[in-house]
Amino acid sequence: MLEILRAAIRAGGPLTLAAFMELALYHPERGYYARTAERSGRAGDFFTSVDVGPLFGELLAVQFEEMRHILHAATARTEFDLVEVAAGNGRLSRDVLDAAEQHHSYLYQAARLSLVERSGPAREAQRSVIGRHGRKLSRSSPDLPSSVHGVIFANELLDAMPAHAVVMRAGRLRELYITEQDDRLVETEGDPSTPALAEHFARVDVVLDDGARAEVSLAAIDWIRTAARALDAGFLLLIDYGHDAKGLYSPLHAAGTLMAYRRHTASGTGWLDRPGEMDLTTHVDLSAVRLAAEAAGLTTLGLVDQTYFLSALDLAERLESGHDRAALARRLAAKTLVVPGGLGSTMKVAVFARGVGAPRLKGLAGGRLT
Repeated sequence: MLEILRAAIRAGGPLTLAAFMELALYHPERGYYARTAERSGRAGDFFTSVDVGPLFGELLAVQFEEMRHILHAATARTEFDLVEVAAGNGRLSRDVLDAAEQHHSYLYQAARLSLVERSGPAREAQRSVIGRHGRKLSRSSPDLPSSVHGVIFANELLDAMPAHAVVMRAGRLRELYITEQDDRLVETEGDPSTPALAEHFARVDVVLDDGARAEVSLAAIDWIRTAARALDAGFLLLIDYGHDAKGLYSPLHAAGTLMAYRRHTASGTGWLDRPGEMDLTTHVDLSAVRLAAEAAGLTTLGLVDQTYFLSALDLAERLESGHDRAALARRLAAKTLVVPGGLGSTMKVAVFARGVGAPRLKGLAGGRLT
């Protein structure tokens, strides 16, 4: 991967951080996500809510059943598309379908599954992972379907999308690039590669403090527009690390939010030395996401902490009171998913809709609407 990046710099000059991330994470042969079917979990580099166990998928199935009912009432369509993006090997969708099969028969009968995943090895593992639900899988592809009646959902998608890095210098926005110096990759500053970066800050009504660094994922906003075009009727549900613009670009994050993960250790440095071997993430600008979704014709239904969202989906009713290993494991999983300061408050749930009005969804009932 290092040689690929050096060759790109020598051929076209310094790379934006977005171009660097695109190669380091998604190069079809050497990229971080391209070389294995699964990156998270105990044997991987980071944990997600999916790694906690099937409880996360069970709770999402509760919300998806309500969405199915609402969409059926609005359109009379019997099929309900479940479109998971950044699906990996399909573990989350398997957990959702397991729960639907057992507890939500209408959802299971109506479900038509599409798994969207860029990693070839992950796509190859999907049918094996979803097992007996294989007949529900209508599509596995790197790209979104062109027409969706149901829900497009993703857990930790936008934070791994390529982002530009900028810094404010004496009132002027500058962009940070990656170049080669003395056989090493280093950062350098230059003029912004696109006026879209300045336009982004104007759109969210933020001016960076002098010396403050920030990341802007234009790719995430483009993806929101693409998803909105694909959603003919139904819902878009995104779960990700993020903040509104005022919080994301505040002095609290003056050094930016770019983080590298390797073997469950997070670091803000070292990512230039081991490209392709570390996951790279940035926090999501939820204000920009909302503005893009609404500009594309979607209705914002709400934005809540994962704690409130999952707790409102009958979480307490799904926990057993016994002291056997299984009961204890489920209670520990629930705590991991909703505890403040952990996944519960750092993960945000944003929900948008088209063609169904503005229903107050069950998962949004227990938290603050933003």
